[in-house]
Amino acid sequence: MSTDLSSGGPRPGPQADVPVKDDGTAELGVPRSRIVLASLMGTTIEFYDFYVYATAAVSVFPLIFFAAGDEGAALLASMATFGAAFVARPIGSIVFGHFGDRIGRKATLIGSLLTMGIATFIIGLLPTYFQIGLWAPALLTIMRFCQGLGLGGEWSGAALLATETAKEGKRAWAAMWPQLGAPLGFLLANGLFLILTLAFNHDSTNPEMGGPFLTWVWRLPFLLSLIMVAVGLYVRLRLQETPVFQRAVDNDERVKAPLGEVFRKNWRELILGTFIMLATYVLFYLMTTWILSYSISSPKASGLGVPYADFLVLQLIGILFFAAFVPVSGWLADRFGRKPTLIVISVLLVLFGLTFGWWLSADSIGQGEGLNTTQMMLFLIVGMTLMGLTFGPMSAVLPELFPTNTRYTGSGIAYNVSSILGAALTPFVAQWLVLNFSVAHVGYYLSFASVLTLISLVIAPETKTKSLDSVRGLDA
Repeated sequence: MSTDLSSGGPRPGPQADVPVKDDGTAELGVPRSRIVLASLMGTTIEFYDFYVYATAAVSVFPLIFFAAGDEGAALLASMATFGAAFVARPIGSIVFGHFGDRIGRKATLIGSLLTMGIATFIIGLLPTYFQIGLWAPALLTIMRFCQGLGLGGEWSGAALLATETAKEGKRAWAAMWPQLGAPLGFLLANGLFLILTLAFNHDSTNPEMGGPFLTWVWRLPFLLSLIMVAVGLYVRLRLQETPVFQRAVDNDERVKAPLGEVFRKNWRELILGTFIMLATYVLFYLMTTWILSYSISSPKASGLGVPYADFLVLQLIGILFFAAFVPVSGWLADRFGRKPTLIVISVLLVLFGLTFGWWLSADSIGQGEGLNTTQMMLFLIVGMTLMGLTFGPMSAVLPELFPTNTRYTGSGIAYNVSSILGAALTPFVAQWLVLNFSVAHVGYYLSFASVLTLISLVIAPETKTKSLDSVRGLDA
């Protein structure tokens, strides 16, 4: 049935989202397994690139790119550069969103993958502060910005690829596949760093013992990303356009300026989507980037002084729980709805934030060789479990808020503006709170963000049964 954009005429019901053949092949003849692989592999590569930088920003870059000043100042400077990508991400969502809503999901996904992959590879070639002075952190910041541009267009495209080809009643389950790219990318990036750390006997608590690790070994994870990008590019080139977008093309529903359209007609969805994602982002970067810096920093920098390799083993185990609960959350969101699932999880996040002082204070958990590893392991398991539960449904929830003709732009902007509020500031603010107050205040920061998300979820509609062929927003 044709949809008239100006009149808001008749629209197909939920059953029209994606006709699927009995063998699981999507409407345009692409096997579902290829769609799953493309959405999963693309985000895995993107998050691998992102985590490689995040890990190096804590354990390597303060020593070789921000070497002037004391340890705490160097770490703060490195964290500030880490946040540069989050400034770029909304810009990336606008640029790639425009082309995603105008020319299609497939071509745009290829462009976002190449943008981030090439930037990551170049980081592996950069000279350090000791070689070219202040030009080194400047070039690093530029490449980090380019990483952000790529990821700004990647997530929403992968989410749309999954949701716009999903079976009826299974959108959250289909949408969890690109979300799995986050823990898988983390495992690949940090697993590789762990192997290299052990192989070259690198000790982050003793920078003078850096040896070859700080000279050239740290570059390998960045350079190897080029191989993964080549494989991801091959998979995505074999895709076809999503059925939902193809119907929009056939019905002449595309708009000339998706950005202007989404701000005029879907501003409410933008605000709700941004704050629905807020707590997820804060938790994400507390449990990955900040907890790593807090744990391996010396007691002089208000850290726990845990050897990098020892802590990374614990963190990698925790990430397994993150990965395990992403599909659980997809099932829950399809079974009980998006709102009930995420409201319960947000309440749990508020409570979890209130316990940070007990979990992580030096008096409670110990420092260095005296660290209570069981307590740290339990903290990581609880946090990563909640991470999987809150992160899994997001690639269904945000796209479902927006109409087809501005879905790429709208969901991307909401996701990436939230990244500025919830992720770019989080490692820096958390480090500042530890230095000036206590680790308990980091948890209060998470609880506050979770309350804002909880309010947004209460206001937002349930989108479980909304048709993705809709050309309107929340009033459709």
